[in-house]
Amino acid sequence: MPTEPDLLLFGAGGHAKVVLDALLRLGVQRSAVAVADDDPSLHGTDFLGTPVGTDASCAARRFHVAIGSARARETVHARLLAQGRGAHGVTHPSASVSPLASLGSGVFVAAQAVVAPAARLGDGVIVNHGSVVDHDCAVGAFTHVAPRATLGGNVTIGRRVLVGAGAIVLPGVSVADDCIIGAGAVVTASILAPGTWVGVPARQLQKEPK
Repeated sequence: MPTEPDLLLFGAGGHAKVVLDALLRLGVQRSAVAVADDDPSLHGTDFLGTPVGTDASCAARRFHVAIGSARARETVHARLLAQGRGAHGVTHPSASVSPLASLGSGVFVAAQAVVAPAARLGDGVIVNHGSVVDHDCAVGAFTHVAPRATLGGNVTIGRRVLVGAGAIVLPGVSVADDCIIGAGAVVTASILAPGTWVGVPARQLQKEPK
């Protein structure tokens, strides 16, 4: 008999492919994973062998939100929790997560990523391929640490932050909620307000006057 889906993978884009790959490598049967998305143009289409539906069409009691956008991930996460489902974290088998680290609900840790002792990850955080969250870091909910990014020891990152690919946040530095740290940037001093920060050392990108 085919396995009834017991995990709802929400999202049918590129990040969802990465999460599904991790689930399969963890030994989860593909038939045990349902896929849903809010984009009606995707409903009924094929997602790596699984048809895309809606959360209303799936009775799975567990979910993982595989959406890159922090605000969308936060919104859908809250909606699925309100339906009485439980958030399910996914850690790729090649990742290194210390047993002394603390992970919130629905966290994703990708291949070759490192989460060090006493690191604390909030709900819905993404620690992407090859990135490093060093000891005593605190990463706010729904933040995305992009591929090859590095958070030095004792870094504090707010909610819904994007730490871009290859970016570095030096030890002891804090970053406010809703910031974007550009790819390859090096954050050498604390960032106290939302904005986009780029370069070495990182400086706030000023908006062009209208």
